[in-house]
Amino acid sequence: MLKIRIKHPVRTFGAPVLRERAQAIPAITAEIRELAADMVRAMHLYDGVGIAAPQVGVSKRLVVFDVPFPEERGDLSPGEAALLPLMPLAVVNPEIIASSSALSEHDEGCLSVPGIFAPVVRPERVVLRAMLLDGSVIEYECGGLLGRCVQHELDHLDGTLFTDRVAPAERQNIEGQLDQLEASGKKRGFRR
Repeated sequence: MLKIRIKHPVRTFGAPVLRERAQAIPAITAEIRELAADMVRAMHLYDGVGIAAPQVGVSKRLVVFDVPFPEERGDLSPGEAALLPLMPLAVVNPEIIASSSALSEHDEGCLSVPGIFAPVVRPERVVLRAMLLDGSVIEYECGGLLGRCVQHELDHLDGTLFTDRVAPAERQNIEGQLDQLEASGKKRGFRR
């Protein structure tokens, strides 16, 4: 069995880098491309669909996605139609420039909060603007799992975790697990 090698281990709940506002990337360099490739390996190692650079200990505005096509492909958002065929995909300095007023609630988990899931209410669709590694700029309305993943990962760039968006009653249900995760993380330097 092949072991995936990653240079940047995933940081877990309690790691200070997860609470920092990540810095903009002024230019796409070989270092940024290498970081994106390593992030894809880390994401795949833990069966994720997205990961942000702060989650691997690098406070930069870089996110990678590998969102699968939905089983029902009939009603894809423009972003799903354009971006899902390009997966895995890295985006530089991404931003959400608009959000729908319609909301939906779904359970979320996180590679930095392993084993903990809770319902989070988010807009059903968002408009993502970002630069790709080839320097081109994209702007798409994203819905479905991609839209939710965009919101979750861009939160990481601002030091926000999905656990911060959980309703108070639900947060109480996971508080003990979060405390245990943070305590065990301290022993491992908050590395998975």
